[in-house]
Amino acid sequence: MASSKALNRNSREMTEGLERTANRAMLRAVGFKDGDFTKPIVGVASAWGDVSPCNIHLRDLADMCRPPLEESGAKAVGFNTFVVTDGEAMGHEGMKASLVSRDTIADVIELVARGHQLDALLGIGGCDKTIPGTLMGIARMNVPGLFVYGGTIRSGRIAGKRIDIVSAFEAVGAVSAGTMTEAERHAVECAACPGPGACGGMYTANTMACAVEALGMSVPGNSSVPADDPRRQEVMERSARTLYRLIEENVCPRDIMTRNAFENAIRTIMALGGSTNAVLHLLALAHEVDVDLTIDDFNRFSDTTPILCDMKPAGTYVMEDLDQAGGLQMVMKMLLDKGLLHGDCRTVTGKTLAEDLENVTVNLDGQDVVHPFEKPVKSQGPIVILKGNLAPDGAVLKTCGLQEVVHTGPARVFENEQHAMKAIISGSIKAGDVVVIRYEGPRGGPGMREMLAPTSAIAGAGLLHDVALITDGRFSGGSHGMVVGHVSPEAQDGGPIGLLNEGDIISINSHTKELSVQVSESELARRRNDWAPKDHGYARGVLAKFARLVSSASTGAVTS
Repeated sequence: MASSKALNRNSREMTEGLERTANRAMLRAVGFKDGDFTKPIVGVASAWGDVSPCNIHLRDLADMCRPPLEESGAKAVGFNTFVVTDGEAMGHEGMKASLVSRDTIADVIELVARGHQLDALLGIGGCDKTIPGTLMGIARMNVPGLFVYGGTIRSGRIAGKRIDIVSAFEAVGAVSAGTMTEAERHAVECAACPGPGACGGMYTANTMACAVEALGMSVPGNSSVPADDPRRQEVMERSARTLYRLIEENVCPRDIMTRNAFENAIRTIMALGGSTNAVLHLLALAHEVDVDLTIDDFNRFSDTTPILCDMKPAGTYVMEDLDQAGGLQMVMKMLLDKGLLHGDCRTVTGKTLAEDLENVTVNLDGQDVVHPFEKPVKSQGPIVILKGNLAPDGAVLKTCGLQEVVHTGPARVFENEQHAMKAIISGSIKAGDVVVIRYEGPRGGPGMREMLAPTSAIAGAGLLHDVALITDGRFSGGSHGMVVGHVSPEAQDGGPIGLLNEGDIISINSHTKELSVQVSESELARRRNDWAPKDHGYARGVLAKFARLVSSASTGAVTS
């Protein structure tokens, strides 16, 4: 009989007793010995795949975790989740699979952990959806667990000038506008992604890695270290040993992922100038641990948090620069010292956040990656939640790179991303227009595609400050300009965005936090009587299933 103090709290159901003879026989075939059956079994869940630079190195990182786990007294078993890489899926049907992959990754982790009664989970992700998806699975199981980031990619270079993946997307618009030659475009394509790691600016992957660390679910320093940096070995080993301590103390995600921890994460991404996708993913994570977080909570933090970091897409620098300047830990220390973080929140280290940051030095001399509070990049955060007669349940405005967004113009209505992209590239979108891309929401897409291709084409055409874009889809962390996403209710659910006509006058106002259309309620009601949902074209398979199950973007677009 197992001791009440044994650490194999779950796996003993699979490994102990006469009736488990066959189970143990199977486990012996994968390397278990007599002494391993009473050890805690740790699932090392990696999103490895050689389909993308973000994840190509994650198998190696997973291998780094095994020795320290087993030296500590655990038995490690590895398994893969998977990846749908936004940069490669962007602009075509494949992007419909991206957000779906987040919840499916969580499902994979749940199924493996339940099916094999795992005692703990160490999750490794390297790109936009593998980060929240992996942590959602760990949180759902609520066994001792933590997340490790695969790290950021290095910058590409052309003639000494830094470029990245967004440079490649924007090259499309530049070529179309005649401001870039084909030879220059090809040079950008060849140099933009020089090695392993997630896209380098404060895009979704880096934003979410920082958010997870601020939540307390990663070891300090995890998010800033680049993918190919030798320090990543130390991060992996430290994470493995930290996880074993969590097993010993039976500390689980719900002990760490509290309401205050989520507030720390939101505050941190505001200071970084983070991605709008953080709204979607933090709402989904809060849902997994029953924390009462709503879309309306984000404005309070945006209004009271300056952007301290001059990061791409709207700024100058990338994650490796932030790492050299002092990393996420320095930014969090600055926030803590101003009383803007809950320092008493527990983290995976067993210490409080304040204790984790106690010895962090803030040094802003000789660099302008991180700005002081007295001279911020922007006085308020990069994400504003808008409401109004065009978005009764909310929409997400990205203000990064703009001090304000106040724009009124005629709607140019498109039923999908491809049609809008053709219009932008052909030059038919003019200054003052509001591009509307609808039926791209979670249910209507289905899959809530990102609109990096059209926003980049607008930027590349020189219309960044003159053309707005609104959608019930979402945006890449690399998108910037006057962009509003997550418009809820979405068109497929009968939301007002589905009732717009070409030429309707739309107003976006970051001051009043309003997204509205100059159409009377009676006219909207008349149009609604003539409206019917579209056939999205998927009768079976995962996209059809997602469309049936998914919630509104305003609640995180979750499927559970």
